[in-house]
Amino acid sequence: MSQPSGERTFPLPSQIDPVPGAEGWEEMYPFFSRFQPEDDGRFWFYNSMHFPEVVPAFDGITSEVPYTAIGANTARLFSFPTTMGIEYRIINGRVYITANPVTDPAQIEARLADFQERAGHYYANWDRLYAGWQTRIEALIAEIEAVEVPRLGELDDLSVVLESRGYASNHLLRENFHRCIDLYSTMWHHHTEFLMLGYGAYVVFFEFCRQAFPEMGDQTVARMVAGMDVTMYRPDDELKKLAALAVELDLADLFVEGSEPDKVLRELAERGDVGARWLAALEEAKDPWFNVSVGDGFYHHHLSWADDLTVPFAALPRYVEQIRAGEDLTRPTERLAQERERIADEYRALLGSDEERAAFDQMLGLCRQVFPYIESHKFYCEHWFTTRFFQKIRDFGRLLAERGVLADADDVFHLRHLEVEEALVDVSLAWASGGAELGARHWQPIVRRRKRILEALAGWSPPPALGPVPESLNDPAVKMLWGITDETIQTWLGAGDLDADSVRGYAASPGVVEGVAHVLMNVNDIGAIREGEILVCPVTAPSWGPVFGKIAAAVSDIGGTMSHAAIVAREYGMPAVVGTGQATAKIRTGDRVRVDGDRGLVTVLRETP
Repeated sequence: MSQPSGERTFPLPSQIDPVPGAEGWEEMYPFFSRFQPEDDGRFWFYNSMHFPEVVPAFDGITSEVPYTAIGANTARLFSFPTTMGIEYRIINGRVYITANPVTDPAQIEARLADFQERAGHYYANWDRLYAGWQTRIEALIAEIEAVEVPRLGELDDLSVVLESRGYASNHLLRENFHRCIDLYSTMWHHHTEFLMLGYGAYVVFFEFCRQAFPEMGDQTVARMVAGMDVTMYRPDDELKKLAALAVELDLADLFVEGSEPDKVLRELAERGDVGARWLAALEEAKDPWFNVSVGDGFYHHHLSWADDLTVPFAALPRYVEQIRAGEDLTRPTERLAQERERIADEYRALLGSDEERAAFDQMLGLCRQVFPYIESHKFYCEHWFTTRFFQKIRDFGRLLAERGVLADADDVFHLRHLEVEEALVDVSLAWASGGAELGARHWQPIVRRRKRILEALAGWSPPPALGPVPESLNDPAVKMLWGITDETIQTWLGAGDLDADSVRGYAASPGVVEGVAHVLMNVNDIGAIREGEILVCPVTAPSWGPVFGKIAAAVSDIGGTMSHAAIVAREYGMPAVVGTGQATAKIRTGDRVRVDGDRGLVTVLRETP
């Protein structure tokens, strides 16, 4: 890969070398997602927070639709003064993004007036509007759950005739598939409706604190909104209830480290009434609380707990053991709440006027008001809804496999969503005409080729950024969520004074601990994490709560002080360093490391010869 000249420059998109064996990868994604010649003049960073892996063809919808919704809300609905939306591009299967800032003072002023009116309405009526959002999102989930893949038998059901429905069932192939796509888009618009306003409240408060208290670290600001009860922790709470029930029913001996879920379920079924009671409780907890992906809801193969019990059952043995020992499994929310009030009181007292203290209280109060949405929305959107969405698409894939168009149901995810529609039309025509589907000879070679392409692209190491670096990159939202600042850029470019055994990132959650590292690159392997290990990964997911209960510390490549990894670590009271950029490259599984969550430093501890 050739490098452009200049000190603050990453490789240009046009200079990225092809990956051997991945020729033709571009056909997996829409034309508008490809880098254009003029994009060489812009700065892009790899969004490994949401897309840490190569994106399969169908999963391209998880960048296409979200960025459509995010930009519409920030730029067109609420008129954020200093930013429009986010543009994305895909190269070698990886998603890169850049924000479109508003820099003209006159335009900023004009947009500010609209923002104050529009966003002000939401902030002033937050609780009422949020309650309405809750109703709408649950209705949307009910809609996606109700979507059915039509059965295409020798004859349509007699009721179609007797009720004079007016259309045959093959019509529903197209309509119901469209319904899934449309509902996914609607969900993402609901998702970003409150989210960007919530982040906006954070940014304003962070900037106020930075100016009023220059010595205050971002972690201190974040701790003033810690200890809040949010829905995203409910799945983990349900696991703890199941562990307590296992102890109560004298079933604890079945839950041991390393046991396979299927084996445990079989043994429970053989334990008579008490086993049946526990299994009934499991089924009750599953819907909806097991509809959480082991990832962050952007890949079809990041299965939910409901689809794969490995993660919850990996957590149960420890919870059972702790309950038997009389330990308290509740998160330290009361201690965190006391701590947040202590910090707020100390800094409020340092302000010099009643006006400043009133502003501080107002902004902090708004941050605490919006915080439950910032975390809770993920359960409803990226997890519950998206789990159901991917399940429905898999059902359409199952139909295509049954009709011989695809070899396997999951092969549907190697087609773009527009191609899936073509495949379904082929089935519809064949059923209507009495002929045979023609898709097997067309789609199956494409699927096989794309699988080979994905394997080849998986070995490519994407640069953390592309293009020339702006003069200043201290956007507060980018810093807060992705952990990217001028200092991060310099580290990516190879600058800095750290040795080969150290990485630096954001001090996300306080504390210092030493332990054995477990580098996790595949989220579906999360169940392999063992007690007391230090988790090192590209990015964490909110659904990893049960794992956070057993690890000693967390380290991630991407993320800022208000990323989900940072928030969850603080809620579980464990040290964390996020936004290191290169921890997974420098640390190996089995390395002994020290995590300093106070200073944002991670060090590999080498034995002295």
